[in-house]
Amino acid sequence: MIEIFTTGGTIDKVYFDALSEFQIGPTTLPDILAENNVHAPHRVTQLMRKDSLELTEEDRAAIHAAVAESDAERILITHGTDTMVETGKALKDVEGKTVVLTGALQPARIRNSDAHFNVGFAFAAVQALSAGIYVAMNGQIFDPSTTRKDREAGRFVAS
Repeated sequence: MIEIFTTGGTIDKVYFDALSEFQIGPTTLPDILAENNVHAPHRVTQLMRKDSLELTEEDRAAIHAAVAESDAERILITHGTDTMVETGKALKDVEGKTVVLTGALQPARIRNSDAHFNVGFAFAAVQALSAGIYVAMNGQIFDPSTTRKDREAGRFVAS
């Protein structure tokens, strides 16, 4: 069983109308997995609906608690890209589990989003990697302790 925790971030942003800005909506994960014919046993739990820049230390503690208390050994977390690495670092003391964080640079509801690819890549990675904490973005696996988001390039890089 793969446990999937969603926390919000760009992957779940919704544009409501011409007078609105993007807001975090209901998670897109069940739809992404169904549309891509994923049948591996999994469950999806939405922990929060926040932009990652708005995540607090209490939010990271809640994510940590959910991961630590989960009976699953393989956990996928969707997360905003701006502070994904910080959350990965906050999980470094979790042992005996494979935890993969992923997200998107464009909302999943937008046609040219990287969300579907990143979710599929992370879903495969969480099944194949050994125990540890990882970031899976745009076809690469990173160690959060040596990774940063390069905002200018729009990608993650080893630092």
